Amino acid sequence: MKDVKNDIKEWIQAILIAIVVSVVIRLFLFETTLVYGNSMESTLRDRDRVIINKLVYHLYTPSRGDIVVFKNPDNSNENYVKRVIGIAGDTVEVLDQKVYINDQLLDEPYLDVETENDFPKFEVPEDTIFVMGDNRNRSQDSRYIGPIPVENIIGKAQLRIWPISDFTFFR
Repeated sequence: MKDVKNDIKEWIQAILIAIVVSVVIRLFLFETTLVYGNSMESTLRDRDRVIINKLVYHLYTPSRGDIVVFKNPDNSNENYVKRVIGIAGDTVEVLDQKVYINDQLLDEPYLDVETENDFPKFEVPEDTIFVMGDNRNRSQDSRYIGPIPVENIIGKAQLRIWPISDFTFFR
């Protein structure tokens, strides 16, 4: 009987440790999220599931080209997934269907269609980023909701894990 009690005690301890570890991982390191909508097509599609690295921006600042998940500044219950186009101090402009960063044409091999509407030159304020969806003509992004405070960033999309056939690691 003593062996059974010890076994039960060990199982309970192992389960509790696993729960604590998984909560710590989810709160501070990694989290999965579901992509809603088509604003990031063709990179990400509606209902794709991605893993977010929540630690990376505690160690580094966001970089141009990163795919980030952030809280909508106008509604903290909504999370958006977009690409970082400009960082603090950059000027961003959309002219003749092309994006310019600091007056240099931005190379965007991930785009399938050109950007329809121009956007006047805008300087990205300190402690913010300028984001755009890869499907520019169907994206509610910084052109409409403004620059995103760095504090609103949840993390960097690192892996697409669903659908399995489209498993992708993002730099």
